[in-house]
Amino acid sequence: MLNLLNTFAAQIVTPCDLKGGSFLSFPSWYKYLNGIEDTNKACIPQIKALTDIWLIVAAVLDILLRFASILAIVIIIYGGVRFIMSQGEPDQTAKARETIFNALIGLVISVVAAFVVNFVAGQFS
Repeated sequence: MLNLLNTFAAQIVTPCDLKGGSFLSFPSWYKYLNGIEDTNKACIPQIKALTDIWLIVAAVLDILLRFASILAIVIIIYGGVRFIMSQGEPDQTAKARETIFNALIGLVISVVAAFVVNFVAGQFS
């Protein structure tokens, strides 16, 4: 029974359907392109028209926005460390809060932009 389920699942989800996850769940540059599987079960992206270049640009933009989100989280952590190390000094505490607030705004913007890029590129692929 389990073997039958594994066979059924293998037919539904193929490597080309997954579009290759990679390091830190960054998408591959060919995420929105159609592809075919070769004999080694690797996905080979197919560029069929000049408009497919925009799908590659959208995938690269998605990668950059995810990197910006990770960078914003690192800056939030840095602001938290500055807040702890301020030891109650009002000017240092205010600077740390401003750093955290600005990083949170950047995080929200990058996450929303990544969702928009993902939605728009998904409609064209």
